[in-house]
Amino acid sequence: MNVLIIEDEPLAAKQLISFIKEIHPDFTVLATLNSISKCFDWFESNAQPDLIFSDIELLDGNVFNFYDKQSINCPIIFTTAYDQFLMKAFDGNGIAYLLKPLTKELVEKAILKCNTLQTKAQPVISPDILQLLQKSLQQEATNLYKQRFTIKTRNGIYLLPVSDIAFIQADSVLVYAFDFNGKKYPLTGTLIAAEQQLNPENFFKINRSDIVSITAIEKISPHIGDRLAVYIKGQKEFVVTSAQKTSIFRKWIDR
Repeated sequence: MNVLIIEDEPLAAKQLISFIKEIHPDFTVLATLNSISKCFDWFESNAQPDLIFSDIELLDGNVFNFYDKQSINCPIIFTTAYDQFLMKAFDGNGIAYLLKPLTKELVEKAILKCNTLQTKAQPVISPDILQLLQKSLQQEATNLYKQRFTIKTRNGIYLLPVSDIAFIQADSVLVYAFDFNGKKYPLTGTLIAAEQQLNPENFFKINRSDIVSITAIEKISPHIGDRLAVYIKGQKEFVVTSAQKTSIFRKWIDR
């Protein structure tokens, strides 16, 4: 089976490819695309794949801006940190909706579902069933996200509630959480791992090194180019959105 991956996080794409290869070594991953523009370019010169694994929020916008214009004939397994696109996903060729962080078991079940379909036609799912699925996913998402971080220091282990975190920042070596008073806490793991453990309704990764809480944003102002300066409560210095994340960030704060 020929598989296409649409994903803008390199580590997430690498992990997904690893899962696919472990589950089905005979599958061929044709390409990994990280933007809407690259999706249009790829389909102009390539035949339809047998299956697509697709993230939703990409570097240059929402992937449905692509699917609404491009004719897709194969099943799509959506992989995302957001549950609000469920109805839209099953409105087309969506056959599964996996919430990040992904596991091998989730990917395997989704591929099995694809293999057992008799045709590549759109699955028939009633609006009532979709509402139940959405409610179930929302509850599952709530259970997946962290409520607190354990902070290890020389004097012992402390608990930092997620609700007390204003933003999280990574330097070249470590990752730190900052509370609303500006106090700094060392976290274990990577910034991407921290992002996957936080509810995307409340936290947004505005660039490669900063994740901000919606409740901590004090002011937003224009910056250089398409970027925005984000002022955070308890911090003297502002942080800046990357050019790729600015449009998505604007939509996030307007929800």
